[in-house]
Amino acid sequence: MINYFDPRQTALDPDRVSVERDLGTPARLSATAVALTIDGMEISVPEGTSVMRAAALAGVTVPKLCASDNLEAFGSCRLCAVEIEGRRGYPASCTTPVTEGMAVHTQTDKLARLRRNVMELYISDHPLDCLTCSANGDCELQDMAGAVGLREVRYGFEGKNHLDAETDTSNPYFSFDPSKCIVCSRCVRACEEVQGTFALTINGRGFDSKVAAGQDEPFMDSECVSCGACVQACPTATLMEKSVIDQGVPEHSVITTCAYCGVGCSFKAEMKGDKVVRMVPYKGGDANHGHSCVKGRFAFGYAEHPDRIREPMIRESIESPWRAVSWEEAIAFAAERLKATQARHGRESIGGITSSRCTNEETYLVQKLVRAGFGNNNTDTCARVCHSPTGYGLKTTLGESAGTQTFDSVMKADTILVIGANPTDAHPVFGSQMRRRLREGATLIVADPRRIDLLETPHGGRSLHLPLKPGTNVALVNALAHVVVTEGLEDHHFIERRCEPEAYRAWRDFIRDTQHSPEAREAEIGVPAERVREAARAYAGAGNAAIYYGLGVTEHSQGSTMVMGIANLAMATGNLGREGVGVNPLRGQNNVQGSCDMGSFPHELPGYQHVADAGVRERFESLWQTTLDDEPGLRIPNMFDAAIAGTFRGLYVQGEDIAQSDPNTRHVEDALTSLDCLIVQDIFLNETAKYAHVLLPGSTFLEKNGTFTNAERRINRVRKVMAPIAGKEDWEVTQDLANALGYPMHYRHPSEIMDEIARLTPTFTGVSYDRLEELGSIQWPCNAEHPDGTPTMHEEAFPIGKGHFAITEYVATEERSNRRYPLLLTTGRILSQYNVGAQTRRTDNSRWHEEDVLEIHPSDAEVRGIRDGDWLGVSSRVGQTVLRCRISDRMQPGVVYTTFHHPGSGANVITTDSSDWATNCPEYKVTAVQVEKVTQPSEWQRHFRQFDARQRSYLGRSAEVSDVVAK
Repeated sequence: MINYFDPRQTALDPDRVSVERDLGTPARLSATAVALTIDGMEISVPEGTSVMRAAALAGVTVPKLCASDNLEAFGSCRLCAVEIEGRRGYPASCTTPVTEGMAVHTQTDKLARLRRNVMELYISDHPLDCLTCSANGDCELQDMAGAVGLREVRYGFEGKNHLDAETDTSNPYFSFDPSKCIVCSRCVRACEEVQGTFALTINGRGFDSKVAAGQDEPFMDSECVSCGACVQACPTATLMEKSVIDQGVPEHSVITTCAYCGVGCSFKAEMKGDKVVRMVPYKGGDANHGHSCVKGRFAFGYAEHPDRIREPMIRESIESPWRAVSWEEAIAFAAERLKATQARHGRESIGGITSSRCTNEETYLVQKLVRAGFGNNNTDTCARVCHSPTGYGLKTTLGESAGTQTFDSVMKADTILVIGANPTDAHPVFGSQMRRRLREGATLIVADPRRIDLLETPHGGRSLHLPLKPGTNVALVNALAHVVVTEGLEDHHFIERRCEPEAYRAWRDFIRDTQHSPEAREAEIGVPAERVREAARAYAGAGNAAIYYGLGVTEHSQGSTMVMGIANLAMATGNLGREGVGVNPLRGQNNVQGSCDMGSFPHELPGYQHVADAGVRERFESLWQTTLDDEPGLRIPNMFDAAIAGTFRGLYVQGEDIAQSDPNTRHVEDALTSLDCLIVQDIFLNETAKYAHVLLPGSTFLEKNGTFTNAERRINRVRKVMAPIAGKEDWEVTQDLANALGYPMHYRHPSEIMDEIARLTPTFTGVSYDRLEELGSIQWPCNAEHPDGTPTMHEEAFPIGKGHFAITEYVATEERSNRRYPLLLTTGRILSQYNVGAQTRRTDNSRWHEEDVLEIHPSDAEVRGIRDGDWLGVSSRVGQTVLRCRISDRMQPGVVYTTFHHPGSGANVITTDSSDWATNCPEYKVTAVQVEKVTQPSEWQRHFRQFDARQRSYLGRSAEVSDVVAK
């Protein structure tokens, strides 16, 4: 008997089933095994498994068109009919569950005739253009016609048909040709079950049935979010990628990892020769399970965009034209400038910034170059301006600077508390998974000044919105904890067993004080006290409650305090150490977690090991063959201040655009202008590179080998699918620079860098490329104690022993509204664009978001005489910019909102350099502003356009070359 039942995991043995095979229906989890025979073969599967899936597991292929193993069975095509001994008729194998002793026959003469008749009916209303069809050779309808032995079609096209239906080409990435649609409903079900958008439906009945987007409108005008689930599900050429229509069906594929957000989706880069034709989400990806979003699925064209920097360039000053040179000359020029700067201004006068978009191996080399090659600890990363409070807050309370769960853990959560995050826009694949859990009945609580899409989940369960005022996060989390403690909702067993007793008692006395009650803080927070109490009871009273948070938590003056408050709340209610619970930071960029893990902060070596620890330094010094500084170096804000003061004069920036992404843009520009040597390594002439003296071409994720670490600590392989356009992967450039500076590096492949990381980093000791190939992915810690990784953290103990309750005193932000600046600005992201937009703005994603706009509540707009589409001057204490108005009731009165994806918007011209007390993470989420109608750009925007045009001319490109320059 073939046994596909594993009682340890109550699912299929993954070693026996290829993830690339479509088994027809989803797996079922059951503690009960069912034995049956299929075409005479005995097989045992979990109870609830469909006959179709059981047959596929036994190696028997049952023809199908409407079935797919990522969708619930539908039973509409009837092609999968089988015979079951003792039963009448020909049941659909997809909707028929197995029973003990069942005897199934999948191949009989009657079934063969039935299937041919079914297929004949489908083909009778389908174009017979296989040889010229874009899906020729990659079409399930074509395959099934061959599988059932269809050789002729008796019905002609003289009767009523759909062959003249008009093709919808409105979407930039795929077309919809209804003439080829067989109305199998797979696209509709994928939109509902996988994506959760419910943008597609079946209109009409009988012969008039047809797939429609929205209210029978073009795809581009509908609620479709272009995730590609419908395209992937379509068994014909009805929904087809335009890249495949233009270039033909791919010939081979390489599995790699997406370089956009912190979800870390696995993709098959499907190719013809060395050209990527399409990106298809990989079913074996443990983070995404075969799903994707518009960015990862379609927005990969930037890799071959004409704007790419294809050769190294140097110049004497930022007002000089660029001169293209060889790699050797560029590296020598950069090294000499750095040496001269240190000789003139001292060892501490230079530093480096690592990238959260580059691989772990590349990030590790940059911080190693700074510490060993530059001889100081002046290394930092973009996590400084996004999730550095996560590292500080979780390290203090739980003992480890990372989230506690897998993404899949959310499927066991009964209550989901989302604070300062917008998963459907910033982490869309995980947002879809979260929506599935909400449709299953989980309670949702959202704490956010803005109403996010998650609150409007179709067919979702109970939801609560806490529209708090920007800057009052800590007051809110303290109020939630106050309710938990004063109403006896604590998990005393967990606290006694897992937490420091003295710290808990001190915190309990602190939080019980009536000053933290929802009633005492109601006016400050802006949320009715009873609603806060309702949320606290829903969280504390759930069997499993999970917290997910984003930059709306960390990018505050009390970001670190808030993270500690979140951890306090989780510990007090016992929501740690198992599936369905936890504290989960949603990391913004693809490798923010990895850049932190790799020692990018000035006070920590890889693995969060402090530079002041002599034992730690000794291990690194022994392997690196150098002496390391025992004092923390400069953080990014300190670098800027020191540059303006004249003591910091040289900077190496790999893959980050600090001139656009960091706050108080004028201050950043002044700092960059003050440098004697700025080396930028990137794929485009970004805003920072316009101030550079050396411009080194970067490589995209498609052009390199390495690893990324996603928000759930999952280490995934990045595999090269095409040669680097400029000839080098990013790690090779850093290695060349280190050698030119006199510090030797001689790696031959990124796998050797990972081997070194494993030798020096306790949480990575079991990680290697061989193990990653064997396991697919690994969640750290991976060591002798956890040889296959750690999906759920803190199951039995915390790294610091007992969990530490921290005192979280609420201190109101200094950035408050007043008569001059009566509104509070908060910032965020949007689905179609990514971070500073350097990649997505160079794709058709800009069709959805061609400019950053200012969202303002109708009441605030009415008072100011503002109409939708007006140009608005937005002024803060540090600057002014101009944005187009979008009137929206998603904001509460008194709060305005914008994104920062377009450099010409100048969103960060108006954000201040106010920052978190512990980590210097900027307070992007609270800026007091005034808004008024204007008729012309701001002074900064006029300067930006002039400077941009001049810098592009120095590169030999006009501003008209690229469509990404701000209008």
